[in-house]
Amino acid sequence: MTGVPEPLDGLRAPEGAKTFMHHPLIPFDPAVALYTCFGPMVLPFEYTDWQDEIMSYKETCYIHASLNPMPTFRVKGRDAAKFLSRVCVNDFERFAVSTGKHAIMCNEQGLDMGDGVMLRIAEDEFISYEMGANYIAYAFERGEYDATGQILTGQVFLYQVAGPRSLEILESATGDDLHDIHFMHHRPSSIQGMPVTVVRVGMAGTLAYEIHGPATDGIAVYNAILGAGEPLGLRRLGIRAYTMNHTEDGFPQAFIHFPHPWLEDPDVLAYMSSIGEVGKQGRALHGSMGQDLALRYRNPVELGWANRISFDHDFVGRAALEREVAHPRRKMVTLVWDPEDILDVYASKFQQGEQYASLDAPNQFLAGGPGISYFADQVLKDGWPVGVSSGRTYSYFYRRMLSLCSIDMDQSALGTEVNVLWGEPGARQKPIRATVSRFPYLNEDRNEVFDVETIPRPGR
Repeated sequence: MTGVPEPLDGLRAPEGAKTFMHHPLIPFDPAVALYTCFGPMVLPFEYTDWQDEIMSYKETCYIHASLNPMPTFRVKGRDAAKFLSRVCVNDFERFAVSTGKHAIMCNEQGLDMGDGVMLRIAEDEFISYEMGANYIAYAFERGEYDATGQILTGQVFLYQVAGPRSLEILESATGDDLHDIHFMHHRPSSIQGMPVTVVRVGMAGTLAYEIHGPATDGIAVYNAILGAGEPLGLRRLGIRAYTMNHTEDGFPQAFIHFPHPWLEDPDVLAYMSSIGEVGKQGRALHGSMGQDLALRYRNPVELGWANRISFDHDFVGRAALEREVAHPRRKMVTLVWDPEDILDVYASKFQQGEQYASLDAPNQFLAGGPGISYFADQVLKDGWPVGVSSGRTYSYFYRRMLSLCSIDMDQSALGTEVNVLWGEPGARQKPIRATVSRFPYLNEDRNEVFDVETIPRPGR
């Protein structure tokens, strides 16, 4: 018999049933058993297991591709910097070509409307990524500037390569000495003749890079990096492990730690609907914070990003942020949860009566409702609310349950003891003891201070 057999009658998909395609920028591996759906595509949830993958950015290195297609927007022209200065809180006077910034956009209330990495390609050209790209694209459409804007989403790839051996692996893949790329800098290189941009940045906290290039080269570049990294212990990172490193790294991320207030602005809502982003802002709210979405919005000061704000120019939200910087109400900290209380939650599974909400999973994954679910819990001191906990994650490296918390300034001192109220309103709830700890919790061998001269250069 030749050809592909027809499916068995009992296994035929009903007419009109939804089908899914494998992610076009992640090589398919039939040995991977655990996948998850994101929109119309499936992508690996785990490759080996989350513990093995998490340890890679501490001991060896990982490559991660699940952020593709990354929202990407290019602004080019005489007014490019003028436009971006108007919508971003950042300083554009000290933004050199071949460097990058963490760009932040706010509304008039000073709430984060979008943030992400922005690269300066030339004096008149900038490319922004992540949710910052979507909001910048929206703002550009509403103004008149001597510049052009171009949505590049889906036309380019972005791969993350992170861990202590990331530089060695990329130098092997490119055949290039990349020691000269400082933190938040970028430059061109190539992999097997294909042009790429190498950016020293990453969400794991440790030494890390991103590789950017045209989508048509994506799979070939990915496989080349994978081949170069195999002798050095490179791991592939699934989407579950990716969502776990932001809490440990101390970098709050939209969808994991807070939502953008897009739903509050009809114009923003209409634009985000037109590009398919509104589903991710759905009201699937979980945790003891309840169903008031506004309680989960954040400003750059309480996210720990006050050092990105520059008041040398006018920008949307400036007045609100001036007040916040002068008199900050809350501060971002790490909470370390009490192990005995966590065990008590788990023990309720073996007791009669209503159980506590499950703490079995290493983190609260994004999926779980329409679009992306948001998890947030009240933080109490002597029974009074003093903060909001989100991004609950079990750190396999530190053997701790951690979360990030926007907490009242007078409760933010190291060692302060608080309670995280665990459980949905109306269900059985338990105050879990927690201690205010360092932020970021990962504080050794961080990318921004890592000395790459400790790594041998190619050929030596």
